[in-house]
Amino acid sequence: MGDETIEQRLAAMAGGRATMRVEGGRVSVILDVTGLDIAARDALEAEVRAAALAEPGVTEARVAMTSERVGRRLIAVASGKGGVGKSTVAANLAVALAKGGRKTGLVDADIYGPSQPTLMGVGGAKPEARDKTMIPVPTPYGVPILSMGQLVAPGQAIAWRGPMAASALGQLIEGDWGAADTLVVDMPPGTGDVQLTMIQKYKPAGAVIVSTPQDLALIDARRAIDLFGKAGVPVVGLVENMAGYACPHCGEVSDPFGQGGAETAAAELGVPFLGRVPLAMAIRAASDAGAPPAAGNAPEAAAFGEIAGKVEAWLKESC
Repeated sequence: MGDETIEQRLAAMAGGRATMRVEGGRVSVILDVTGLDIAARDALEAEVRAAALAEPGVTEARVAMTSERVGRRLIAVASGKGGVGKSTVAANLAVALAKGGRKTGLVDADIYGPSQPTLMGVGGAKPEARDKTMIPVPTPYGVPILSMGQLVAPGQAIAWRGPMAASALGQLIEGDWGAADTLVVDMPPGTGDVQLTMIQKYKPAGAVIVSTPQDLALIDARRAIDLFGKAGVPVVGLVENMAGYACPHCGEVSDPFGQGGAETAAAELGVPFLGRVPLAMAIRAASDAGAPPAAGNAPEAAAFGEIAGKVEAWLKESC
């Protein structure tokens, strides 16, 4: 120990993440913080700085941090139209993936109608910024999120033209996501500028399409599948949402939006069918309360767990 140099001692203390130069009483350290979250980065920087200043003869310590951008997989959750429960599916998919061990973040790319802060129980939280980069807001479910809903007052309309909305999307996706290696992106409905920017600039690893069983919704779901297909983005599969309602009094199941339409469409289009999510009051109540059902063990969690399991298997096989 007595024969070690300052460089060797600091490098060992930093776990091999430090390179440095010693000039007289000045120590200059570069820390590789790739994969560390904000708290871990700050703690390591403070620890290295203090250790350097504690060395005999050191009067100044300069510490800089650098990291390689972690290649993140983007999973776009799209619908082609609004009102089919896309945001609820996206939130629960992200939570279920994280529950299964995947380091997952959630991007609310529905610029004009952001709902993820409410769904994830962090409606009043604001993201911080460092070096003009937004830092995602942590949630109780292990899934950090970024959303325009965190940056505007509740109920405030976002009246932006396409280029401004596309720029906002970039700020969300390019946030400081720390160790997250997969981002679930809740896309806006339709096939407009935000969708095109997402596909062309941030090409997703794959897309999950959400539809109700009814023909009207499936028409738009087919358009979304066509859009991603033409851009060379694989479609992970189709989710049938609001599929069957069980009466809480008698248990009889009815199908207000039809039955099996999405599964039939998936077979016709040659894309996988990922599963059904029931039309359940418990899902609506939990979503309004900011408590995604996928985080718990209620019966409704099973549907989201099944879908996430298939997405996880696709990610491991394809990415």
